[in-house]
Order: sequence, then structure tokens, then C-alpha cells
Amino acid sequence: MKNIATLLFSFWLLFFSAVVNADQPPGTAQELLMARVTNTFPEAMNALQQSIVKSGYKLMRVQRVDIGLTMSGYKTAEYRIVFFGKQDEIQGLAAKYPHLIPFLPLKLVIYAEGDETIVLGTNPAKLAEFYPDKNLEPYFLRWEKDFRIILEKIRS
Repeated sequence: MKNIATLLFSFWLLFFSAVVNADQPPGTAQELLMARVTNTFPEAMNALQQSIVKSGYKLMRVQRVDIGLTMSGYKTAEYRIVFFGKQDEIQGLAAKYPHLIPFLPLKLVIYAEGDETIVLGTNPAKLAEFYPDKNLEPYFLRWEKDFRIILEKIRS
């Protein structure tokens, strides 16, 4: 029950961040990257997974969120968290920078909202504000670029 409450709080925090980011000054990294598509949830989920793989990443896990929410009495649409990454990169970064472990592997949330499907994730470039190590910045910026490519592929 505690995990579900934490998860719900995380989703609300993501949505609140998206609203706050709307007026962000140019040149700063957006906190959330998002794609809204008119595809059905299964079509969008398939497109997301294909885009991740075509971008050179490995799918690591897909976590169903909707089942736990439904069992707790919430009426939900389809929700998933898709975890992905490059195995060697994740293992190397986790070993050298253990403080990054909570952010690895990379993840995107996908959920149905009415006739649309939304895919969103926290912008990896924002990690540079919390971890200013210059050796990490190239990873964060590449991940941001790859997130944007993946989201763009889903839109098209």
C-alpha cells in the first residue's frame, strides 16, 4: 500500500513539474520530456519499445503500474514504466558513481489518457545540476538527445 501511495505521489509530481516547466527560460533544461500521440496504448507501447531498441538501448523491464492501482480501488487507464539502458554503461556508471544508481536504468512512463497515449520522462540533462562532475555531463546530454529522438520517433 505504501508503494502505491509513493507511486501516485510520483505521478502527481511529474504532472505538476510539467505545468511549472511551461514558462521556463530558454537555455535551461526542461524537467520533463513528453510526447502525446493519438495511437492506442498498445500501438504506442510497441512504438516506444521499437524506438528504444533502434536507438541502441536494451529493454530491461516493463513494470505494470495499473494493476496495483486497480487493486487498491483506483480507476486507472493503462500505465507502464519502461526501463532501458546499455548494460555495460549502466554497470560501469553504477560502479564508479554509486550515487547515480537511483537513476539507472533510464526510464520512461507511458499511459493512456482518453483517446491518446502519453510518454514522458525526467530529462536526464537535469542530472547535471545535481551531479556537476564534468565526466558525467556527456552521458546526461547524450541521454537527453536520445530521449528526444525516441519521443520524436513515437510521434511519427
